[in-house]
Amino acid sequence: MKIAVFTKNRVNPAYAAARLGADRVAARFGASVIHYVPQQPDNAEEQAAQVEAALLERPDAIVLTPVHPTRIDAALEQVVTAGIPLFGFISDLPAQPWWSFAGSDDRKLAEALATDVFARLSGEGTVVFVQGSFDSKTAIDRAAGFADAAARFPGIRVAGTCEGRYDFAVARAAVNDLLRRVAHIDAVIAANDMMALGAIAALREAGRTALVAGINAIPEAIKAIRRGEMVATADFNAMNLAAIATECALRHLGGEVVPRRVMLPVRIIDAGNAVLWDAPFEDRPQIAWADAVGAY
Repeated sequence: MKIAVFTKNRVNPAYAAARLGADRVAARFGASVIHYVPQQPDNAEEQAAQVEAALLERPDAIVLTPVHPTRIDAALEQVVTAGIPLFGFISDLPAQPWWSFAGSDDRKLAEALATDVFARLSGEGTVVFVQGSFDSKTAIDRAAGFADAAARFPGIRVAGTCEGRYDFAVARAAVNDLLRRVAHIDAVIAANDMMALGAIAALREAGRTALVAGINAIPEAIKAIRRGEMVATADFNAMNLAAIATECALRHLGGEVVPRRVMLPVRIIDAGNAVLWDAPFEDRPQIAWADAVGAY
């Protein structure tokens, strides 16, 4: 069996972990994986072209996280027309008939992370949010989750929001700009760990300090937590999500009935439990199929 796996970019370590997760499952099933990754990060036109190119290879199934909620719809319609089963992970495919989707609730994830940070501030302080790409489904949902948490803490003042595009350098520049305009910041909450690390760099360059939190639990973020540079991250586990979606595809091809939707629970990681995640992706365990199916 041949599975075509589509991820959004090569700059976010979470997607490297996703590709690893898909490879591990495919190897266990004796299947092969062809990876498609836009050379220009998160480029919808390039991903759409890659979907069309993959169709020429006639994969048995496609496992995909879309770079945009609607801009690759025309290409995905060709997948459906070709009769190739489609499986999603991380970002939903609302307009397409897919067999299974593996994800986490981005809104609840972000709300839980922000609530954790606000509690560390005893419900009082000035915060800024670093969002992903403003038109990304994950960014939209995580921004809503941050706002949900802020609405429950009247003593929290949101001094600004910037677009970090899920990128270290973009986030560092955006936070640097915010720091020039906002005299005092108690916390920076970012929609992923790469942007949180960019915020740490910006704070260091400005000679300022603040609590910093992110999402993804990438190894670099776990190290930053253990050094005291970050206070928390949320375990949005791209490796497990891609693995689950790939296993759904392979089990479906083998004639099994697979769950329509698998949603992993929210986990917040801080100094108290970071040691459990302190390993490179290659050395981290993957969730077992029975545990994943039981979690949805």
